[in-house]
Amino acid sequence: MEVCRFFYCSSMAVLLISGLMFPAMVASLGINYGQIGNNLPTPETVVHLVKAIGATKIKLYDTNPRILKAFANTGVEFIVMLPNECLSDMRDPKEAQNWVKQNVQAYLPATKITCISVGNEILTYNDTSLSNHLIPAMQSMQSAVVTLGLDKQVTITTTHSLAVLETSYPPSAGAFRRDLVACFTKILDFHVKTGSPFLINAYPYFAYKNNPKQVSLDFVLFQPNQGVLDPTSNLRYDNMLFAQIDAVYSALASLGYKNLTVHISETGWPSKGDGDEAGATPEYAKKYNGNLLKVISQKKGTPMKPNYDLNIYVFALFNENMKPGPTSERNYGLFKPDGTPVYNLGISTANVISTNTSAGGGVNVNSSTPQPPNGYLSITSDANPAVKSSGEEILGENKGGLVLVS
Repeated sequence: MEVCRFFYCSSMAVLLISGLMFPAMVASLGINYGQIGNNLPTPETVVHLVKAIGATKIKLYDTNPRILKAFANTGVEFIVMLPNECLSDMRDPKEAQNWVKQNVQAYLPATKITCISVGNEILTYNDTSLSNHLIPAMQSMQSAVVTLGLDKQVTITTTHSLAVLETSYPPSAGAFRRDLVACFTKILDFHVKTGSPFLINAYPYFAYKNNPKQVSLDFVLFQPNQGVLDPTSNLRYDNMLFAQIDAVYSALASLGYKNLTVHISETGWPSKGDGDEAGATPEYAKKYNGNLLKVISQKKGTPMKPNYDLNIYVFALFNENMKPGPTSERNYGLFKPDGTPVYNLGISTANVISTNTSAGGGVNVNSSTPQPPNGYLSITSDANPAVKSSGEEILGENKGGLVLVS
């Protein structure tokens, strides 16, 4: 395999590709584009890389103007995010309308923004100062897109961690945490009325990391295995991600919401970790993400919803060197910042020739003090208290599967 590299050239950026990039059906591939790094390529260069891997959907953790402008007229669909610290302001309909005008409408229709996530994993903060603002903020944002005539093209939602589930095994017994049911009922009513998707982040990696002796590695990596039979539904599962997704469908159904569209807004596997982070290796990351892409290419749903689209967003596009937390946090990327694959996922030959490979795509951070942008949470599985610095928060929590397979 000839690796993908960025080169300087006096001419405009040109992408030279030969061979297949990812398995067929890449047209439905979604990717998370994080920016917590001081060495990331410019958004203009990232456009070519995104096209090269065949991704047509991107989820951002903000509304970075340079990224949204760079992807104008590319046809790539965007989920953008309202930062967590802005929720209280969005209770005011005028503030919500101004935010949508400045951060969404300003880029339409050239940039295909299709969804706004109001905050990220708000309900797993266990912080009422945030969660009390969530539904009013979603309602104000919905009123804003309606008033601006954008409601036919832009939906309003919020993103959840799998930790909102109290029960996830067997999948047919999936249920939300009892302390969140009242809130979820209002959120789900909102989804029904507006037709917006339910976003959930699911990481089989954490189930394995926390219980490597109990959880079957083949089961979490989509490798051949005997599978697990749900004794109630009599459905057999051959991978943990599908079991997690169906646990979410069961939780929704238990509250009377059987037909909501579910998107897996994050899933991935780290290629490097600390000594206590079992399974964080290039070999396992390659197997998880490679097999995940094959599953996506098969265009099949889960055992419970075989005819439903999976709508999966892989985490993440790049390794991000400024993310705090354990080593794994900085090593979820499919690519290094220079554009070389972290591991071989079937990229045959790809050379990106660019006029600029500076870190223009990263957040403006002080290299001595890593700070994530608000709303972009740490994905560590440790249930640590929120870390606050300069008004910014990250949350370490268990996002992993609660499904244990012996």
